[in-house]
Amino acid sequence: MAVEALDPPDLPKPYGWRQLAVGTGNRVVFLSGQTPRTADGEPVGMGDLAAQTEQVYLNVATGLKAAGATFDDVLRLTIYVVDWSLDKWEAITAGAERAAAKLGADVIRPTTLVGVATLAEPDFLIEIEATAIAA
Repeated sequence: MAVEALDPPDLPKPYGWRQLAVGTGNRVVFLSGQTPRTADGEPVGMGDLAAQTEQVYLNVATGLKAAGATFDDVLRLTIYVVDWSLDKWEAITAGAERAAAKLGADVIRPTTLVGVATLAEPDFLIEIEATAIAA
């Protein structure tokens, strides 16, 4: 496996992400921020953070696949959320869990969540970018 996920005991116990990933592959994949649109460009879940999160994770998986990678190869995710507050975590988790079920994948990776004022389009509530390493 190209990525080993770790949660060192001397760091705070994470909830919903991993603390550390070590990659051993030979190709680095940088996936730009994915937004809640279908392949046809149709917006998904306007006003619904869980629905948008699900679509964004599905888009991340599609991008990874094009690079010959999967969520197993992801070293880290950066999640951008508009007007972040802790009460949004439940919707993000629900959307991620639905995407994970559809993909049959573990989408929990080392993650940085960044609250932002706005994204590329005013109706987007979330965007996720990924860094992966593949054989």
